[in-house]
Amino acid sequence: MSISSVLHSELIDQLKLEFQLGWNSIHGYNHWCRVRENGLFLAEGSNADVTVIELFAFLHDIKREDEGFDPQHGERAAAFVTSINKDILQLEQPQLALLTEACFYHHKGVTKGPLTVQICYDADRLDLARVGIIPHPKYLCTNKAKQKKVIDWAVERSRADW
Repeated sequence: MSISSVLHSELIDQLKLEFQLGWNSIHGYNHWCRVRENGLFLAEGSNADVTVIELFAFLHDIKREDEGFDPQHGERAAAFVTSINKDILQLEQPQLALLTEACFYHHKGVTKGPLTVQICYDADRLDLARVGIIPHPKYLCTNKAKQKKVIDWAVERSRADW
C-alpha cells in the first residue's frame, strides 16, 4: 500500500517519537493503515476531504496511553494535531477544524457531523474486530459503512491481522 505525500517522512518520524504503545500494538501502525484504507474506500465518489481522512487514520490514537480504557486520548490527539499543524501538517483552518473534531470525538460514539468527520469515525469503527467487536450499523454514520458487505469486508481484514 503506498502512502500519500500527506504522510511524509517528517510526520512518520514524529509519530514514531510520540506513540507510546508500540508500533505493532492493537492501536498502532497496522490499525492506522486499515483505518486509512477504510476511510479512502468510504470517501470514494464523495466530496469528503481525503487529506483529513488520511491524517486522521494516523493521528487519532497517537496519544493513547493505554490499550484499554483511555477516555482522554481523543482530546490529547486533537491537541497534538493543533500543536504540530504549523510546522508539520500545514493544514488550512477548515481542514484543521475537521481533523481536530474527528480526533476529539472519534471514541465517544458520536454519529453526527460533517461528512469527512463521519467517514473518519466509520473508518475507525470498521476496524473494531481486531479487539473482538463486530461493528454495528447503529454506531456507524454513513450509509456506505452500514452495508453488511462493507462490514464483513472490514471485519475480515481486521481479523486477518490478529
